[in-house]
Amino acid sequence: MSIARAFSSTRCARPNVIQNTLTRTQCRSLTTTRSLRNETPNVGAPVVQKKPIGGFRGGIVGFLFGFSLASSFAAYQLLDEYKQASAALQASVEELKLSTAQVTTQVRRIEAVEKDLKALSDASASKEDISRVRAEMKKLYNELNVELLDFRTHVWGLQQDVHALTKKSSTTVRI
Repeated sequence: MSIARAFSSTRCARPNVIQNTLTRTQCRSLTTTRSLRNETPNVGAPVVQKKPIGGFRGGIVGFLFGFSLASSFAAYQLLDEYKQASAALQASVEELKLSTAQVTTQVRRIEAVEKDLKALSDASASKEDISRVRAEMKKLYNELNVELLDFRTHVWGLQQDVHALTKKSSTTVRI
């Protein structure tokens, strides 16, 4: 076979299974004519060949993807926990503020009561004053008892005098 004949053959470049189903017009013939050489063949966009990713590079890429995914999930969880802790701390601070206000109110009330108690204790009598007044009252009571007894004695004496006078002049009454 000559080269010209090999190029001008009408064989298809497809496998035999497909060649049996295709007609002769569907196969492209190879010819070396001048008119076909001057035309630009329409082959479409050039196919970019992908470099095969090796197992090592794929492992590194997978590791980095997994690590970044896990890191972003951990950062999200950490941020969520931080927000929750911050909210709990804020609520605790508000409770502390309220309880501090209540304690301050109670302290003011206690101070007012202590002030009133001090004023009352300054105005009230002490034990010494009470014992002194008690001693004076006993002394006065004893003096009143003595005077009452003197008064009874005097009244008894008067009664005796009146009784004695009524016995002597009991027969005559003058008006």
